[in-house]
Amino acid sequence: MKKLKTMKNLKYKILGILCVLFLFGSCSEDILNVSPTDQMSDETVWQDPALIDLYLADIYRRMHHGIDEVKLSSLTDDTHFIHGYGTIEIVQGIASPSNVGAWGRGDLRHFRWDHLYSAIRQTNIVLANIDDANVTEEFRNNVKGETHFLRAYFYHNLVRNYGGIPIITQVYNLDDDLLVPRNSFEESVNFVVEEADRAAALLPVEARDLGRATKGAALTLKARILIHAASDLYADPIGSTPEVTGYTSGSQEARYQAAKDAAQAVMDMGVYSLFERVQGDPATNYEQLFIVNEDHEETIMARFFLGSRDWQDRFLPHQFNGPNGYRGWAGNTPLQSLVDAYEMADGTQFDWNNQAHASDPFANRDPRFYASILYDGAPWVTPPSFREPYDVDGHIQTFERVTLPDNSQVVGVDTRNGPIEDWNGSYSRYYLRKFIDPTLPPQERAETPWIYMRYAEVILNYAEACIGLGEEQNARDAMNMIRARAGMPDITDSGQALIDRYQNERRVELFGEEHRLFDIRRWKTAPTKYEDARGILITAEATDARDRSTYSNYTFDPTLHIQDRAWDDSHYFAPIPFDEINRNDQLVQNPGY
Repeated sequence: MKKLKTMKNLKYKILGILCVLFLFGSCSEDILNVSPTDQMSDETVWQDPALIDLYLADIYRRMHHGIDEVKLSSLTDDTHFIHGYGTIEIVQGIASPSNVGAWGRGDLRHFRWDHLYSAIRQTNIVLANIDDANVTEEFRNNVKGETHFLRAYFYHNLVRNYGGIPIITQVYNLDDDLLVPRNSFEESVNFVVEEADRAAALLPVEARDLGRATKGAALTLKARILIHAASDLYADPIGSTPEVTGYTSGSQEARYQAAKDAAQAVMDMGVYSLFERVQGDPATNYEQLFIVNEDHEETIMARFFLGSRDWQDRFLPHQFNGPNGYRGWAGNTPLQSLVDAYEMADGTQFDWNNQAHASDPFANRDPRFYASILYDGAPWVTPPSFREPYDVDGHIQTFERVTLPDNSQVVGVDTRNGPIEDWNGSYSRYYLRKFIDPTLPPQERAETPWIYMRYAEVILNYAEACIGLGEEQNARDAMNMIRARAGMPDITDSGQALIDRYQNERRVELFGEEHRLFDIRRWKTAPTKYEDARGILITAEATDARDRSTYSNYTFDPTLHIQDRAWDDSHYFAPIPFDEINRNDQLVQNPGY
């Protein structure tokens, strides 16, 4: 829009000048020697700290966030995106360089090749100019540190999605040689680590402003990329160019040690702790962690929003994901496999073959379940007037049917057969609760943050590195810190059982935070995670369909088929778009495409 506005203004300016020339036959030469009022020169920007900060703020926006309409979780076994939008190509293993599916959407731009390289170019411009800028040394160091962090962040998303990528640190012009080959995976990881170290050396412990990068954020990013790089996928690289898909030398044990040391460095700062404000209420603690509008003790890096900028920032968690019975759009709906991953409150695994579990599947579960998933009967927002004829007390209705005393039947208001915007109903019969403020209906805009990095992730990264090194007690101690906050009992597992328990704990604790896709790839468990997507079918009897207290005789069928899915080994890495390969014959495509 800005470009269109600029061109329109320019047209009117030219017409005005021509009119003057026509009417008066002559004009002063000075009339053409004026500075544009709708743009600024490079020289102006780099001499003004306020303008530099504005430019840097625009780069921060390129980080985007993880609660746009399509969530990354809907490319995994965690959720199903009901509207499609290119997710099918990923979950059915049919994405290709000419049809990248959801990877081409703006929702997931922060993992998209063209968006990330455009953002990287902006960071390169800052680093090419900031040393000569007319600013204080403190301001210069802050800007350099934040820019190195941002460049590392953009590159780490490229590496996680594509493997080894071209490392570009200069500002290219149109007459430069733009045919740049991919660096190796090892070089790419090393570059992210080096950038994170540069950032950490320059950044303060406390952010200079809300949402800015800090020393802790840089060190956390380093720990994240190192635990990623230490994983099994990269220890035995695939394809005919293994140097871009993994390590061709070195020790996996050494890589786990580097990951452990990096996570330990964050922990040793003594700055962060797990969010635990309400004694004895782990579900509320976990819920509030994501919706309290402050830079709290667990937050390492977050983005904050204004409700007035809802569509500009595309941050509408309740509108995008809320139940259709509240006029939400359902969006990213939890799958049965995710629901089943939440343990019982006593720490045992939920099991549909256990009659006690199967007869009341939503009772006595891990408290994080209640803060993350909306299920049939879950208490929710006070019913607005359009919902009141069907629900008097604000409980989710995703049952298939309820039979009344006269043998008539009603359907759940939050289903695709319901009376309110049925086209937006969940297929799985579950809805997202995590990240959503339960005090506000979908039509009101919340000002909750998006957390890019938090302390629980650091603890889990540390635990994973310890498992990789055979330090099982250290791993258990770290995991039990997180489980204690969640109100869950300690684990005592070892060997493969500990690995399985860790992977499930990470899935549950970090659900929806843009880790799962990369986790199941790097652990090489993805081939078993793309079984057909399923939900639940529920029936009951009631004397009053509007009053949940009158419901009884439930039946639960957790095998409801909602989507065909399949895995292809090519999807360990995203395809580099065909247009990029076409423009640069030095690029090597990822294996299998």
